[in-house]
Amino acid sequence: MPLRETLPISSFSWEERIIVALDVASRTEALRLITLLPQAKFFKVGLRLFVAEGPEFVEEIIKRGKEVFLDLKLHDIPNTVGQTVEEIVNLGVRMMTLHVAGGRMMMKRAVEAVQNLNASKKKYPPLLLGVTVLTSLTPPDLQEIGVALELSQQVVRLARLAEECGLDGLICSPQEVGEVRRIVNPEMILITPGIRPSWSTKNDQRRVTTPREAFQKGADFIVVGRPIIASSRPHEAFSRIVEEIKDLT
Repeated sequence: MPLRETLPISSFSWEERIIVALDVASRTEALRLITLLPQAKFFKVGLRLFVAEGPEFVEEIIKRGKEVFLDLKLHDIPNTVGQTVEEIVNLGVRMMTLHVAGGRMMMKRAVEAVQNLNASKKKYPPLLLGVTVLTSLTPPDLQEIGVALELSQQVVRLARLAEECGLDGLICSPQEVGEVRRIVNPEMILITPGIRPSWSTKNDQRRVTTPREAFQKGADFIVVGRPIIASSRPHEAFSRIVEEIKDLT
């Protein structure tokens, strides 16, 4: 089934293309945010919340009618990643992440795990999304860990590798998303973290941009955390972001 049929982005409202990052420590805090944001469709569960509350909480979110973007950034030997992906498929999440830096064999094993487990099922498989370069990293950081390429060159190189291996999409900084959009298949889903509205602070993310700029450069979805969840009025913060982008076509 073509990717754009399993995830019909063109039919999504702007509210549904904002993924709210549940970067909190407990089920109670996460459920409070989900309740306060009825207009949000997608919620990101990262390492912290997943470790604190476990797979059962992911299933609870899904039972509430929401879609889960499970952001564990898998990076291990191919067999371990493949087996982990098999477990994640059974949770029913809509999207999941793995590091492209894990290499070709690891990514292909993940793709095979999704295909094999969903061959006889009618429900949509989770989208496998490759993490290129973390938004917290800068060129000096890459040099320190032995990456000789320029940051944007490294992102492009990893993006092409992910596409070759059959991943459904990519996670990349909004500063590189325009270039990535130009070099990958139009079917590839591009999701950008590091989103900071003009009225918010950058915190520890260095390669950031506004929601409007990210979509204009080719993002399909944006991930927003602190500007929404740290607000005293999360619903209003979410609505402010929608106001910034609602007139885009």
